[in-house]
Amino acid sequence: MSRLPLRLALIEAAKQLDAAGVPSPRTDAELLASHLLGVERTRLGLIPLVDPEVIAAFDELVAQRVKRIPLQHIIGVASMGNIDVAVGPGVFIPRPETELLMGWALSFLEGCGSKPPVVLDLCTGSGVLALSIAEARPDAVVHAVEKEPAALAWARRNAADREAAGDTPIHLHQGDVTDRNLLPGLEGGVDLVVSNPPYIPEGAQLQPEVMDYDPHTALFGGADGLSVIKPMISNIARWLRIGGAAGIEHDDTNGDGVAALFSARRVFGDVAQHPDLAGRPRFVVARRVATDVEAQRNRTPEVQSERMAE
Repeated sequence: MSRLPLRLALIEAAKQLDAAGVPSPRTDAELLASHLLGVERTRLGLIPLVDPEVIAAFDELVAQRVKRIPLQHIIGVASMGNIDVAVGPGVFIPRPETELLMGWALSFLEGCGSKPPVVLDLCTGSGVLALSIAEARPDAVVHAVEKEPAALAWARRNAADREAAGDTPIHLHQGDVTDRNLLPGLEGGVDLVVSNPPYIPEGAQLQPEVMDYDPHTALFGGADGLSVIKPMISNIARWLRIGGAAGIEHDDTNGDGVAALFSARRVFGDVAQHPDLAGRPRFVVARRVATDVEAQRNRTPEVQSERMAE
């Protein structure tokens, strides 16, 4: 049986995906083909002809995507930084925008000195943000918190896979990031907190891939999108050491709101908003600063002597 042109199959797939309303039809067609063939997307042009069985298998994948099943569910993985993680039903699919938060986090860690930094990822989901930081900074002590059992199972699977690949193990915790009693052992000892929490306002119109497949508990943050972020910031204040920093991703309508929540607390300074690649507000960062009482305490001779002895 004669072989068939892959290029024509990609063109037809892109047409079908476009007609189905898929936002990036050509890209998704190529990613499905590269997954099926086990090659990099950029090398598809080096495969002019494929067997009819390959075309049939490719058509089956395209048919799933036409139904608006998420691309990541079909191929089984999502990427961030230098790593891939497994995803599927029951866990939030990582978005490319979160790479910007990861980039900021790694830049901050570069200035943390020689001591191994302590990192805390809140609402970790698949674990991708915590694991990508652990891969990039093998010296870091990375903790990650997830409330939902289904998502935590994915995070545990991914953590085990990354540990088997040689990355520094992370510490996974099941818990509610709004719980005032969560992780008391980390109080005052965390250098960096990052979070991609549930932040979409209830009632928002979303693509079928999001509404029908991402867990609603990972998406929605109350009527204003801040029901998780507000109490979480109080916990961040007690976890961070003085000089530590936090970065929180948020809905593009809430840049000012999240910045105001940080600024309203005297323990935070250097509050700044960061846009995504489209220029929309995407995450807010803040630094933990000393209150007057803390600053006075740190100036006492006893504390100064202890620090000199460290």
